[in-house]
Amino acid sequence: MCGIVGYIGTKDAYPVLIKGLQRLEYRGYDSAGVALISEQRCLNVYKSKGKVADLEVYCEDKDTSGCAGIAHTRWATHGEPNSTNAHPHYSASGRLALIHNGIIENYLSLKEKLIGRGIPFKSVTDTEVLVQLIEHIMLSNELSLLEAVQVALRQVIGAYAIAILDREHPDTIVCARQSSPLVVGLGADGDFYLASDASPIAEYTDKVVYLNDGDIAVLQLGKELKVVNTENEAQHPKIKQIDVTLGQLEKGGFPFFMLKEIFEQPSCLRDCMRGRINVEGTRITLSSVIDYGKQLKAARRIIIVACGTSWHAGLIGKQLLESLCRIPVEVEYASEFRYRNPVIYSDDIVIAISQSGETADTLAAVELARKAGAFVFGICNAIGASIPRQTQTGVYTHVGPEIGVASTKAFTGQVTVLSMLALCLASELHTVSDELYGEMVAELTRIPEKMEQALKTNEQIERLAPIFTYAKNCLYLGRGYNYPVALEGALKLKEISYIHAEGYPAAEMKHGPIALIDSEMPVFVIATRDKLYEKVISNIQEVRARGGRVTALVTKGDTQISQLADHVIELPDTLECFQPLIASIPLQLLAYHIAVCKGKDVDRPRNLAKSVTVE
Repeated sequence: MCGIVGYIGTKDAYPVLIKGLQRLEYRGYDSAGVALISEQRCLNVYKSKGKVADLEVYCEDKDTSGCAGIAHTRWATHGEPNSTNAHPHYSASGRLALIHNGIIENYLSLKEKLIGRGIPFKSVTDTEVLVQLIEHIMLSNELSLLEAVQVALRQVIGAYAIAILDREHPDTIVCARQSSPLVVGLGADGDFYLASDASPIAEYTDKVVYLNDGDIAVLQLGKELKVVNTENEAQHPKIKQIDVTLGQLEKGGFPFFMLKEIFEQPSCLRDCMRGRINVEGTRITLSSVIDYGKQLKAARRIIIVACGTSWHAGLIGKQLLESLCRIPVEVEYASEFRYRNPVIYSDDIVIAISQSGETADTLAAVELARKAGAFVFGICNAIGASIPRQTQTGVYTHVGPEIGVASTKAFTGQVTVLSMLALCLASELHTVSDELYGEMVAELTRIPEKMEQALKTNEQIERLAPIFTYAKNCLYLGRGYNYPVALEGALKLKEISYIHAEGYPAAEMKHGPIALIDSEMPVFVIATRDKLYEKVISNIQEVRARGGRVTALVTKGDTQISQLADHVIELPDTLECFQPLIASIPLQLLAYHIAVCKGKDVDRPRNLAKSVTVE
């Protein structure tokens, strides 16, 4: 989950690296560091606990010259956040510096062997073990850096994306990946850029190479990109063109990326639907369904694997797919699915959902499903990521880079893709009438406009937010399609305000959580008008009877619930199955404004990182 940046070329590396770290800070922000080879061939490493801004302050009076460098922003796994455990890590002689994203599982046994050979260690990280191992192999066997890396990685068990500088070869960076993302950018002047994802590279080039598992790349100034594996066999990755604008990577006048991304959702969903729903709004066409319709239509069942917010989207997808396609659907936490020896049939469809496309547990679930012979379908936002490359087919959400750690537009993009997939597949299976199909497709095209109406609740929610800053616990209730919305709303509040919150099916409240309700417990109820509306009213009355304070999301014009709830937030009407796309907006805004009122760093919540690339 850490962020890696590298540069080698003809211009000063330090500004490129610092800007790159700032773009990647959502991947980790408990410490940061940079390594540079100066013109005098000094390998200078500067590290600081805290955010990238703290590193900048630390480097103000340091020698930051040099045209080759690597940098890192950390989300701690091994060792507490401090300047010693921060990356880059030196080798024992000070000749090599290395940065690393991932976990070396056998680092302790490797470390014991190295200590036995007299090699000292300064940190408690698994990363330092790797740089010491590489140097030991290189010096003991008189090997080149590339050869030493190849030998070392054959001994390593775990996940890694690494980049290494050698002060004796200031024109070269060696990098490698295994189960952790790494992208090489090809500059117009022969420069090379390196990063965990494309966001730090987009400013300088639109041509990138996504390294595959087992790849080792040599970035040498004035030479073509060289990619081999640990056995020194040449690899031939394809050059891809990225489509990321600088505007997508900036706040655009908003105080936080999260708020910007909440407000981007209408335009993002239009992008998501563009080219997939015809201009008349009558037909959905997905190339994945056209190309692989036979496999999809023959599915015995569908298994959705995901983590966090993507899992909540999967719960909505389950209802859509079962209702429209009449195929049984299971939704699994990828972290549990991969370890519990699941029963998978060759005619199962496994749908893997991940914003980044690099989620470690979801990737492992994909591998497990493929080995079992299932057909694997990916839903992802990041083009060129590992999940779309390891699945047979899938759909990109096309909502643009999401920088805020708490997912917003990625969630609604995933739900939109699942809606289109369910409708498209149902049409192929003839499990939905032409009339209902047409009504639903037309309504889906109206969702961005209705989202814009929902965003007009922002000022009302901003006024309400201070009321809830006192809360220690909150309860979110929903039924049917809105139950996953309750889960997602509670998650958002937990993530960025650090208030404990739970989402529950409203009918299940009296099987336990009702014991917690009193005048100090805010209860948020998604109570939009649908077939369970009367049932939800009864649930609200149960809360009120116990002194609970109710804030309800209601359909515009509702008069019944406004008489029961302490606060109501009105939303435009839509079909029941699309209510999550509308109802999620005010819950995102509520979490955002409560966190701001509490003085929290909304984009960088403590202990969290955007892309979970380690177990």
